[in-house]
Parts: sequence; C-alpha cells; structure tokens
Amino acid sequence: MSRIETPDAPLASGAVPLPVSPTPESLPQRLIGRVVHFLTYHFVLKRRKTVESYAAGFRFTVPPTVFHPSVFKTGEYFAEFIGALDLRDLRVADVGTGSGILALAAARAGASHVTALDINPNAAWAANENARINGLGDRVTGVCSNLLSALAARSLFDVIVSNPPYFAGEPRDLADRAWHSGPSHRDIVELFVQARERLAPGGRMYVLFSARSDLGLLSALMQQANFRSRVVSERSIMIDTFVIYELQAG
Repeated sequence: MSRIETPDAPLASGAVPLPVSPTPESLPQRLIGRVVHFLTYHFVLKRRKTVESYAAGFRFTVPPTVFHPSVFKTGEYFAEFIGALDLRDLRVADVGTGSGILALAAARAGASHVTALDINPNAAWAANENARINGLGDRVTGVCSNLLSALAARSLFDVIVSNPPYFAGEPRDLADRAWHSGPSHRDIVELFVQARERLAPGGRMYVLFSARSDLGLLSALMQQANFRSRVVSERSIMIDTFVIYELQAG
C-alpha cells in the first residue's frame, strides 16, 4: 500500500482539516440549486427509459433512477482523479456506484478487482452491465448494498472510493436518494465506520463532497471513525464547488 500516490503532494504530518461549515449560499445560488434539482429529479432520474451515454472514455447503459454519467460532471471529474492513481493489483470498493463510472475508472487504473456497491438495485445492475460492455466484466462486480453492510466487516479492500449524495434532506423516493442523504445526512452516517472496518492496513479512502454539504458534520464522522483527512483535489463545476478528500487511519 505504500506505493499508492495521489497527484498532489505527499501527506504531511498534520492533515489538512475539513472546513467546519458549508459554503454560504446566496439567494440566486439557492434558487438555481432548486431548479437544478427539479429538472434533475423529473427529467433525468425519473425518466422511464433506459438510455445510452458516453463519459470518461466509457460507454454506459443508464436505467431510470440512476445518475447519468454525462449529465452529472462530478463523476467524470472523480474518474479523472482515480485514473491518475496507481491501483495496480489492488482491491477497490466503490460505494454508491450509480452507473459504475468510478468502478470502471479504478479497473482501468489497474485494480485487480472492484466491488461496486449501491442501495439502488438498478445501479448495481448498471455497474455489472457497464463493466461487461466495456470489457471489464471480469474485474468489476456490482452488488446491491446499503453502503458496505452487505460485506463482511474485515479487511477486504486496499482503496475505497465514494461519491455519495451531497445534500441533506428527506429523499422523495429511490431515485431521489442519489441526490439527498436524509436529514443530517442520515443515510451516510455509517459510511466512514463501515469503510474503516473493511480497509486493509495502510489503506486509503477517497470521497467527494460538495462545498454546500454539511462539512462540519461529515468531518466529525470521519474523525469518529479514526480517519485523518486532507484535501487532494478541488474543482468548480457550474454553480458548485466539489472537493475530493483522502482519508487514512489516524
């Protein structure tokens, strides 16, 4: 595990702390955010037909209720970051896989096997199907699971990646769980504890959040799971800023 390198500087003795609160939103940002969610929910997640898409150099089959990898650019951003990691012969988990874009990126980066997990059975199916059509079916397995709870609580993975829902609030239905993680991020509260239990010694976790997420709460959850964190990448996309954190055992 010592050979895993990120595109940024090596981890210093003092990890960079997470911000303690979400980035304040202006009224126009709040209004735009609501419009984006309305359009996303009704015309992308709730669509009735399975569609085909291309993103990050992969071909995708995207069923209803699953995040569309070419509409939501965060997946391509995170996939680009994963592609710069040296994952040769490592075991990887992708929690909240959606279309499977991060799982495919990890396999392309050399991972020996990737377990792609999602609470949405349509997403688990999509991850398997998209691995197959991109010639990676032998190294990517989609699993329907609430976070990592379907897997044994023992050292299983060298690297865990996750692009969970960014926004607190009660989801309307299964489709909206890709956008909202419950009041006070209820649905991902156990993410870091479960990840810590399943990481091999020296393992790393990479997680992407919006600057509008409750970063204070998320920071506390990381610390409670005995993780140290640092920012390794940041990018503004449309009306939001997205940050990738690297976590390792404290």
